[in-house]
Amino acid sequence: MLVRPLSGNAPKTRLPQSAVDTQMHMYLPGYPSLPGGPGLPVGALPDADQYLQFMEWLGIDRVIITQGNAHQRDNENLVACLGVMGNIARGVGVIDSTSTDAEIERLAAAGIVGTRIMDLPGGAVGLAELEAVDAKAAAHDWMVAVQFDGSNILDHETRLKNLKSRWVFDHHGKFFAGVTPDSEQVAAVKRLIDGGKCWFKFAGVYESSKGGGPDYEDVAAVARDIAAYAPERIVWGTNWPHNLAREQADYPDDVALTDTVLGWLPDENALQLALVKNPEELFGLPAWSASTI
Repeated sequence: MLVRPLSGNAPKTRLPQSAVDTQMHMYLPGYPSLPGGPGLPVGALPDADQYLQFMEWLGIDRVIITQGNAHQRDNENLVACLGVMGNIARGVGVIDSTSTDAEIERLAAAGIVGTRIMDLPGGAVGLAELEAVDAKAAAHDWMVAVQFDGSNILDHETRLKNLKSRWVFDHHGKFFAGVTPDSEQVAAVKRLIDGGKCWFKFAGVYESSKGGGPDYEDVAAVARDIAAYAPERIVWGTNWPHNLAREQADYPDDVALTDTVLGWLPDENALQLALVKNPEELFGLPAWSASTI
């Protein structure tokens, strides 16, 4: 049985006060997986109690809970999680071309501030609905998290350039075919960042690295390059509870992973930006202090 460590030695990287984890998933009892997506994570259900311990361990103060693919287009687990977590949490849910203004307003009242496009197996809403989802998100000042095989970004660059919403290119771009800092795909990411509405998320490095851990040098090279180019456009997430891990041997060392990935930022100012100011701008978060809890 897989057991997720929730305590231990702290990361060597000291996270700044009011740090935001912009990518994780949470599950509460009573919300089964739905057809079309993967099953629920293995092991004990990764719920709010576990994640609060995890936050204390790593030094995280705020969190963006992302709708898990297991729940497809049903946001009720996410709404319940936000209710349990309170003001330190916001959510990225799922809407589609049929979602009404009334439904989006209901989700917004629960703390949802964005929606996701997941054009990979198990994703609930793919690139076919990108423009329709973007229009609805923009009308409600939501952001859009976009995830697909970034190897194909040149095929979608014009569509992405024309998005009305703030949006983030998820999971290090997931360049499954492999890229280097000199690749045309990376140049496309920089052009999109220059357009003023695109951010780039450091999260889930192990999902696309061909070299693997502990250094993930292929993804690291691209991450360092983009972070040096636009430190004001990088956000970071733990990707807890690492849903792809089905056995203990596959479960990453969260402290080592945190230190490795945040070590790709060029300096302390970039760390402050990536963990505090950038997510505040992308997700429309209020400036945070302990008194807001």
